[in-house]
Amino acid sequence: MKFTRLFSSVAVAAGLALSLAGCQDKAPEAPAAGAAPKAAVLTIGVSPVPHADIVNFVAPTLKNQGIEVKVVEFSDYVQPNLSLADKELDANFFQHKPYLDEFAESRGLKLESLVAVHIEPMGVYSKSVKKVEDLAEGAKIAIPNDPTNGGRALKVLETAGLIKLKADAGILATPNDIVENPKKLSFLEIEAAQLPRALDDVAAAVINSNFALGANLNPTKDAIAIESKDSPYANIVAIRAGESNREDLQKLKAVLTSPEVKKFLEDKFQGSVVPAF
Repeated sequence: MKFTRLFSSVAVAAGLALSLAGCQDKAPEAPAAGAAPKAAVLTIGVSPVPHADIVNFVAPTLKNQGIEVKVVEFSDYVQPNLSLADKELDANFFQHKPYLDEFAESRGLKLESLVAVHIEPMGVYSKSVKKVEDLAEGAKIAIPNDPTNGGRALKVLETAGLIKLKADAGILATPNDIVENPKKLSFLEIEAAQLPRALDDVAAAVINSNFALGANLNPTKDAIAIESKDSPYANIVAIRAGESNREDLQKLKAVLTSPEVKKFLEDKFQGSVVPAF
């Protein structure tokens, strides 16, 4: 009886050993003949307009190159950079380089620009006047509350002849840097995404084009003043520092600066989004 139990135990153990050995030696199953390799996923954070439009336009091209694009839309200017730094995104596309540089320095983030894609001319919009000269004395003007876009907005107002800034104010100018304000305008600093809604409560607002377009405002048709076309504020694709040589990011860079994208921008946005390449 004991012999029988011993023999059975040895047989089971031997069978188990052979089974495990077989599992270890078994090669991974090869993909079926003719099957396409699984596409790599590239996750990109964007503002809805025009950035999502542009990335969705190039997505089929990237898919043909073996890269599946996942688009994540954001409605603010803070979370996309935090998500990129936290590796929740591979890249983001919503900002210009002065904003990225200031944000990364103030937050201690290691982010950098991959490529400049387009310029969105900032515009001054109003529901009450048709020309900047018609703004009343003491009128309230809304501008973005982040340093770089706030300074940019003040520069637009200076170019429009409404104010004059200190000569050394730079890109981070604030209302405190205004040295001439003949109309005694007052300035209300508001989150950039909320500026279109503020138009009911102020005489005018200086609005980034992506938020203007999202509110059905076309800079070239609806703005009472607009940023010059030689603006240095080109919108960029941002990535984590040191990752620019990644193959998928290099492919993204190539398609975003292709002749096809240039034509897409010119045809779709009619001057409200200008190629920067």
